[in-house]
Amino acid sequence: MQDHPTALSTTVMPVVRYASIAIDGTDVFYREAGPADAPAILLLHGFGASSHMFRNLIPALAKHYRVVAPDLPGFGMTRTDPAFEFTFAHLADVIDAFTDAVGFDTYAMYVFDYGAPVGWRLAVRHPERITAIVSQNGNGYEEGLSPGWAPMRAAWANPSAANREALRTFNSFEMTKWQYTEGVRDVSRVAPDGYALAFAATERIGVDAQLDLLVDYGQNIAQYAQLHAYFRKYQPPLLAIWGQNDPFFVPAGAHAFTRDLPQAEVRFLDTGHFALETHGPEIAEAMFDFLAGHVTGKRASER
Repeated sequence: MQDHPTALSTTVMPVVRYASIAIDGTDVFYREAGPADAPAILLLHGFGASSHMFRNLIPALAKHYRVVAPDLPGFGMTRTDPAFEFTFAHLADVIDAFTDAVGFDTYAMYVFDYGAPVGWRLAVRHPERITAIVSQNGNGYEEGLSPGWAPMRAAWANPSAANREALRTFNSFEMTKWQYTEGVRDVSRVAPDGYALAFAATERIGVDAQLDLLVDYGQNIAQYAQLHAYFRKYQPPLLAIWGQNDPFFVPAGAHAFTRDLPQAEVRFLDTGHFALETHGPEIAEAMFDFLAGHVTGKRASER
């Protein structure tokens, strides 16, 4: 009688582990999977999310890479001191120390939304550590900002109490859900736990932290000149894979990478801001092929 492999034997996925590390009074929660000696990938989430957004991508990548995804301060399960200063520079300080704590001497990074300005600071500080960059709707150019940023721009120009308060609506349940579903062709592909958990974390941690970051986001634009200089000097391999219907970060922001990185790869997906929710397999496939050309790993065809 001929033996046949069981269904389980063909679908076993790498084990994902969950832990926290104390970084200067902040308990950074993170997810990790993959061989300890494999090439490293740092996954950085964005606004209205946490490392939970990588729940399916992590085990897919971990077959050939060591993958680590922290919750940024102010998000998910990361715990901060009551006096924590919620600025992007401070978030970058924490994640910089976090990469040291987990032993990331060199790493590729996936940046999305708020994860981009954090990742950009890390790259500018430590260009020798960055092996490759995947930007999924992670903006780095002013032309990538849609008109939807008008309320934030008003607060950057005049951080009055009224302008700050006007940003509170971005943290409502309805607005959080909208950011997941806007521009999506088939909303049934968007798991509701993503936006439900994101909203629950905002309620638990407090909206003020989010307002601080929205007001501080203007400082990221002030950092763009340094970022572009880094791109031009070091020419890091970069894949921009973009939900083309994103209401906040428009396709022009993806195309702009090629101005400073002529070899950058730019791809578009017919979806919205949270492209990983609807096109996870496509993004994983693109990442495998891209990273295999620049980081030791295996192409999609070799998996």
